Amino acid sequence: MKSVPHLVVVAALAFAVVGCGQKGPLYLPAKPAPISTPAAPVAPAPANSSAPVSK
Repeated sequence: MKSVPHLVVVAALAFAVVGCGQKGPLYLPAKPAPISTPAAPVAPAPANSSAPVSK
């Protein structure tokens, strides 16, 4: 029965040593530069639609 806790500890240490597989030092990725796009043309305001339309 003593072997089960030892097996759990060995497995935990193995997973800790393996880690995520990242080689070399860990780092935070650089933030991407903002993309500048030309301003879109502004659509004209709709005509006053509160007036009744005659047919």
